[in-house]
Amino acid sequence: MSDIYLDLDNEYFFIFLCYNKIMIEVFLKKATVPFFVFITGACVLIIEITATRVLAPYFGNTIFAISSVISVVLAALSLGYYVGGKLADKYPKEELFYGIIALSGFCIIFLHVLGIIFLSLFGYKLSLMEGPIISSVLLFFLQSFLLGMLSPFAIKLQAMRLQTSGIGSVSGTIFFWSTAGSIAGSLLAGFFLIPHIGLNAIILGTGFILIILGLYSFLKIPLWSKLLLMLALVVLFFSSINIFYYANHAVYVKDGVYQKIIIYDDRYQGKPTRFLQQDRNSSAAAFINSDDLVYEYTKYYALYQIFNSDIKNALMIGGGAYSVPKALLNDLPDVHINVAEIEPSLFELGKKYFNVPDDPRLVNTIEDGRRLLYDSPQKYDMIFSDAYASFYSTPEHLTTREFFQMAKNKLNKDGIFIANVVGSLSFSDSSLLFSEMRTFEETFPNSYYFAVNSTSSQTPQNIIFAGYNSDAKINIDDPALKENKNPIIGGLAEKEIDIASFDLSKYPVLTDDFSPVEYLTAQELKKIR
Repeated sequence: MSDIYLDLDNEYFFIFLCYNKIMIEVFLKKATVPFFVFITGACVLIIEITATRVLAPYFGNTIFAISSVISVVLAALSLGYYVGGKLADKYPKEELFYGIIALSGFCIIFLHVLGIIFLSLFGYKLSLMEGPIISSVLLFFLQSFLLGMLSPFAIKLQAMRLQTSGIGSVSGTIFFWSTAGSIAGSLLAGFFLIPHIGLNAIILGTGFILIILGLYSFLKIPLWSKLLLMLALVVLFFSSINIFYYANHAVYVKDGVYQKIIIYDDRYQGKPTRFLQQDRNSSAAAFINSDDLVYEYTKYYALYQIFNSDIKNALMIGGGAYSVPKALLNDLPDVHINVAEIEPSLFELGKKYFNVPDDPRLVNTIEDGRRLLYDSPQKYDMIFSDAYASFYSTPEHLTTREFFQMAKNKLNKDGIFIANVVGSLSFSDSSLLFSEMRTFEETFPNSYYFAVNSTSSQTPQNIIFAGYNSDAKINIDDPALKENKNPIIGGLAEKEIDIASFDLSKYPVLTDDFSPVEYLTAQELKKIR
């Protein structure tokens, strides 16, 4: 009798195993294609987001670069959808579907290596307007086209697998998982990959993953073995990848949240100097063996001496290497400085590489400067604005009438607002500098402008804006100022721009509604090419 029960137990166990095997096969039959669509959808967005960062060192993180990448990727996907649908109807084979995935991975890796060569040779020779679209077509079209072919192909394969399901249900499922993957890829790239992993590793890793996925159908081993093998290969890749070596004696290279950060040592005016570069913008520098300020425009922080020498609270919009805050700390023992720096890592990098002191008088806030200005309950004796998005393009929300009015409202009586603006004093139909001057004049009637290089220069240079929150006029030609030991103060009369000599009426006032900063910047760059 016991033998009979044993046989029954074995029979039930066998039936249980068969049932579970059938259920697993049914699940895999339904889930495999949506899973691959989810992963490839994520890869599309990872490539699209990182593409803007690849172009940023050469063309800036501008609206032209962003629009070019989005337009090229969408065009490639659209064409891919069309061709993929035609191909799926003619050759509805799973091997071809997985082969396209593998080929897209190879293209990502190949085009990224090609991009490194192409951009290093031609990136700086292309204009800020045409360069991004040319580079996007060359570097990001093909892989996006191949990845676009997958969605209609997946619909065809899934419809063949699940013949009892309607085409509407199958299409909805595929588009759901493809879009969900894109959302996941976008969040993964923005919140984890870019802040913690270099662009080279992200892009090459994405290509490598697609190649592994593409080999799925060609591996004649059980599913769990395929998954373990894929995981092992991905881990091996990321543990062995080398970040590309940067020239210029780089001591630090990493992608920040907003821009690529490169810190390198070189020489400036014959002296050993450490530079901070963010994307294409050489944003700050410090002498290695001296506390003297490197860039001439930074020395104009000393303007406070002739407007309001009793500075207690100061706000710096844009930290960079914290050159101006360090200078103010040395000048004024009782000053309290708040720095608004949106790039999270710069303050700690400043401490490590640029001798930024750990001083309780200096408070760094990781926040957009305008938002901090709005939220701040206190008023300031001095506000110094020196924030740049890319090359010499100021973030548009820091150029408008609304921003200048907000800054003025946060100044104490006799407070001074100083801004570093780059532009040309040459007349033209469109001028970012003259538009900003007209905008500034509307907010600060008591304003002053200084050309760092020369008032007669027609090439782009640093122009210092100074808005005085007082009715008292400052005589820049005062002989006492010319005798000042500080060469900046002593030479102000020669650098002052006679704003009355310019007809600003034909230039638009920049507002939150209309501030085409990047377009006007591109027009300026055309003049010097």
